[in-house]
Amino acid sequence: MSPTLLVALVLALSVLAYRLGQRRAHALAVRPTGRRLHSRPGYHGLLAALWCAVPALCIIIGWQFAAGPVLTSLALDTVTSQRPDLGPDQMNLLVTELRNLVAGHTGSREIDPLLQAAADRYTALAQVSRLALAALALSVAAIAAFLVLGRIHPALRARNQVERAIEILLTLCSTFAVFITIGIVASVLFESIRFFQKVPITEFLFGLNWSPQMAIRADQVGSSGSFGAVPVLTGTFLISAIAMSVAVPFGLMSAIYLSEYAGSKTRAVVKPLLEILAGVPTVVYGFFAALVVAPLIRDLGLSFGLSVSSESGLAAGLVMGVMIIPFVSSLSDDVINAVPQSLRDGSYALGATRSETIKLVVLPAALPGIVGSILLAVSRAIGETMIVVMAAGLAANLTLNPLQAVTTVTVQIVTLLVGDQEFDSPKTLAAFALGMLLFLVTLALNVIALYVVRKYREEYE
Repeated sequence: MSPTLLVALVLALSVLAYRLGQRRAHALAVRPTGRRLHSRPGYHGLLAALWCAVPALCIIIGWQFAAGPVLTSLALDTVTSQRPDLGPDQMNLLVTELRNLVAGHTGSREIDPLLQAAADRYTALAQVSRLALAALALSVAAIAAFLVLGRIHPALRARNQVERAIEILLTLCSTFAVFITIGIVASVLFESIRFFQKVPITEFLFGLNWSPQMAIRADQVGSSGSFGAVPVLTGTFLISAIAMSVAVPFGLMSAIYLSEYAGSKTRAVVKPLLEILAGVPTVVYGFFAALVVAPLIRDLGLSFGLSVSSESGLAAGLVMGVMIIPFVSSLSDDVINAVPQSLRDGSYALGATRSETIKLVVLPAALPGIVGSILLAVSRAIGETMIVVMAAGLAANLTLNPLQAVTTVTVQIVTLLVGDQEFDSPKTLAAFALGMLLFLVTLALNVIALYVVRKYREEYE
């Protein structure tokens, strides 16, 4: 039995346990026992469903993690007993070949009979383990549901237990998210430290030349490499600033129109059309920037006697700004609609016009949410890669001229990690240093936004 089918059966049993628990609680409530139910029947059903599903799902998940190593060890016992001189590398290669045989990836090479016997044993053990898992999980689910259904009585605090279980689940999810974040930061930080052991941190932070290409031999051109991140950061901020100069005015004005001026019919049509922009793949925006916007900017620049590169930061920033408009518009619209109508009515009662009410009352009251939407848009702009690759290029030029080709941090990270790389090389480790730098920049933006929001709330609340 496949794990997917087994999970479906466990969930079906939990649904059945929910219905039985609910019905039993209803029956107890109807009986003239003189005692009222402590919790609603739905909580009794949820308690039965949780006890039915959670232990069985834990067993299935544990089996998914432990089955591979255990079955591989049991299947290779005969091979290791006859070849006791296998080293760690040879053992890893043997495990890989065993998995390929089990998966059916044999190719045209000759198969070792001993390894084929191990693969056959692995397959047989996997079938037995799946049957044993199905029997164990379904038995545990049924027994747990039966025990809980037998404990249902009017004094059972089912609601407290269900809420406690939900609280534990939420705590585990939040803890898992925190540990994932710590793991990501720690992994990037560890590789960044390795990079800074090879390249001075002052050169990385203040260097004006970015050329991370490392030659194979020391006598080749460019064997030393240059790892100054200033041109990459400059390109990132330049393109993000252009994008935000497009997205913030258009997005904010669109939100104000939709929430304060547009009728219900107009809003029902315009808002979905505007949010379609958020669903367009970034590669489509990249094609549009490379094939339409960039040539148009180049032709306009030539008509005014300006030198415009075929790939420019202006083209990438303009198209990226159009892509980000829905992020600012949708979130700002929701925040503006959440402003209490009483504030508007009070402003109108004092003789203010609609535009004055929006400018002096609605927008200040909605400022925390608007700042949050702008922050989200900035993060989206800084993290964009495809549009920059196709419209702005890969050249790390230290310039503030938007008509020249520039690059961003994310583009360089992708470029450095493409293909087969040696993770002891400064060229590859530079990607992790750029990632850590980007993380610190984003963190600084978050801190600034929180400061602005808290200062504003202290003034208006």
